Amino acid sequence: MSQYPMTAHGAQMLRDELNELKTKTRPRIIESIAEAREHGDLKENAEYHAAREQQSFCEGRIQDIEGKLSNAQIIDVTKMENTGKVIFGTTVTILNVDTEEETTYRIVGDDEADIKNNLISVNSPIARGLIGKELDDTVTIQTPAGSVEVEIIEVEYI
Repeated sequence: MSQYPMTAHGAQMLRDELNELKTKTRPRIIESIAEAREHGDLKENAEYHAAREQQSFCEGRIQDIEGKLSNAQIIDVTKMENTGKVIFGTTVTILNVDTEEETTYRIVGDDEADIKNNLISVNSPIARGLIGKELDDTVTIQTPAGSVEVEIIEVEYI
């Protein structure tokens, strides 16, 4: 099986969600199913069917998280020396050469990506263009909207 990169923070978030599902959500759903069974005829019992559907979703999510964690290659950049090189897990501040606009991104795994919080997937066009580059490099990044020229003005290993 191939391994997928994940930050230490992303792995901890998945572990927390898994713990929540196993210790709180699953027992609550089991209790709902037992209560719905007490109401009688299961064929026409909407509460029972809704609880079973919730259980199915919960168990699927538990399996999904366990699979992701078992195949995760957890990378903690805080334990690495900052060489100024852009790698997985680094926080990069770039300056758009044309618009003079600064943007800060953190390069994370696919499951952690959230553009609203400036967390971009390692497989995104921007991250692929930045990986391997160094502080003060000027890079032309191919995005779906066209070519963008940016300068790397800060690389943090946080």
